[in-house]
Amino acid sequence: MTSERAAMSDPDLAGAVTDALRAPSVQNTQPWKWRILDDSVQLYADEDRHLYVTDPEQRDLVLSCGAALHHLLVALAARGVGTDVTRLPDPEDCDHLATVAVNPASAPDALTASLYPAIAARRTDRRRMSDDPVSPDQVEALQEHAGHVGGLLVPVTEPHAREQLVATLTEANEQQRHEPGYASELRLWTHRLPGSHDGIPADAVAASVCGARPTGLRRFGPATLAQPPLSPGHTPDDAAEFLVVATPTDTVLDHIRAGEATSAVLLAATRMGLATTPLSQALEIDSCRHRIRTEVLRMPEYPQLVVRVGLPATGADELPVTPRRALRSVLLPG
Repeated sequence: MTSERAAMSDPDLAGAVTDALRAPSVQNTQPWKWRILDDSVQLYADEDRHLYVTDPEQRDLVLSCGAALHHLLVALAARGVGTDVTRLPDPEDCDHLATVAVNPASAPDALTASLYPAIAARRTDRRRMSDDPVSPDQVEALQEHAGHVGGLLVPVTEPHAREQLVATLTEANEQQRHEPGYASELRLWTHRLPGSHDGIPADAVAASVCGARPTGLRRFGPATLAQPPLSPGHTPDDAAEFLVVATPTDTVLDHIRAGEATSAVLLAATRMGLATTPLSQALEIDSCRHRIRTEVLRMPEYPQLVVRVGLPATGADELPVTPRRALRSVLLPG
């Protein structure tokens, strides 16, 4: 295996980067660029895909790139490749977020490699989920995956705290709707031209469930994804859990780490057969983010993203694959 890693070629790295392109990103903007060298891959933020109104501090952009970085590490580990990762390697270039170097002397991480089958299977599910609860063991396993990559995953299970969180998500939606330029920015990424390879298509968005409690989901554009049928005797409410990805401080490095932890949680949940929805809107409004930190979580750590996790509803159709840009569209010259 060591000799195979040492003989790794450009096409092997290209395949791993292609897998990394399946990572989730804010409004599916895919805000990254990559440079593939003989024995390393460099990850850059793509400033041209920055959502200036939605994400003024670029937290979502960097977090999205962190998720892509983790996807890359999963893909390389699954190929038997050991790596050394340098985050923020160039103080002179703030867009250069990470360099991943092949290390033939390093064994790939087995837990990271185990997530590889979930890369192709993972989808963002914005529909009603099952009214059967996620088990405590599953939540604990997700917390372990987040911790394995340096993140913290905090379940919001206490009823009052959960109500506060949903109310804060809903308030963030309302505030953003009245932010100058937000509607235009949202429309840009939810009304892409036919054949586009980014953005959120209508078949990935479902209309709200009539009679259900608020879930705090962001309001997108056209919604043609069917909600699962409601079984007799069941309420329209689901039992999805809200889990918050948090970090000790709030630097760019923390935002990268939060993206890596988010990727680990989403992929691990997919492996468990769970449905997931990343929710960023409440962290995009300073006052709402502060409220989550001080009133919902009541902890010194900084919330970076909310992840809604639940069992898929009975009868839910398979989710469509969301569009992705081709590798050639995101490569920088070597």
